[in-house]
Amino acid sequence: MLRFANRTEAGKELARSLSDYANQPDVLVLALPRGGVPVAFEVARALNAPLDVFLVRKLGAPGQEELAIGAIASGGVRVLNAAVVRYLSIPDELIEKIAAREQVELERRERAYRGERPPVDARDRTIVLIDDGLATGSTMRAAIEALKQQKPRKIVVAVPVAPLSTCFELRRDVDEVVCPLSPGDFDGVSRWYEDFSQTTDEEVRELLEKTYSQAASGSPV
Repeated sequence: MLRFANRTEAGKELARSLSDYANQPDVLVLALPRGGVPVAFEVARALNAPLDVFLVRKLGAPGQEELAIGAIASGGVRVLNAAVVRYLSIPDELIEKIAAREQVELERRERAYRGERPPVDARDRTIVLIDDGLATGSTMRAAIEALKQQKPRKIVVAVPVAPLSTCFELRRDVDEVVCPLSPGDFDGVSRWYEDFSQTTDEEVRELLEKTYSQAASGSPV
């Protein structure tokens, strides 16, 4: 395969690589919004597994917002990079201020996507953590560290496309990395999709609502 037509096709292709996890009651598919949700929807449907979103917000260093001093995530999880915090001598009260600001945005997005439904509990479950692709993997690393705080039994990172080097590095942090397409001349995630248009909040809500409705009715995901 040279390129995926869109995220739906990428999700179907990724699901084929995850077939060993089909119909296992402890499996939970978590998507990084927004682009990871259409991919994860197809995976969850193929595996007959529940789907939820796992939101991550980076905590940027004061005056250097691109430099992460940590992250917060769904479920009230906070992870700090102690080495960076010490190096920059960032006081606790400033970290609290940064985290509080990002928490407001995280909660806004969770309400927008999930409504009043609580996050699905990841403890003692096999988590398939999905995005639409990885470049450096920095957001995924933050998600992994935050997810570990919830004590899952196993973490599987699954993406349709990523550089071999990123996949290799992530394997140190999780139980398994699944990536059907690892081109040597990577040059960005969008290159490997014919349609990489932005996923909207409304699309995320619609896919999650469809998943919740099917689960409530007892029909296959």
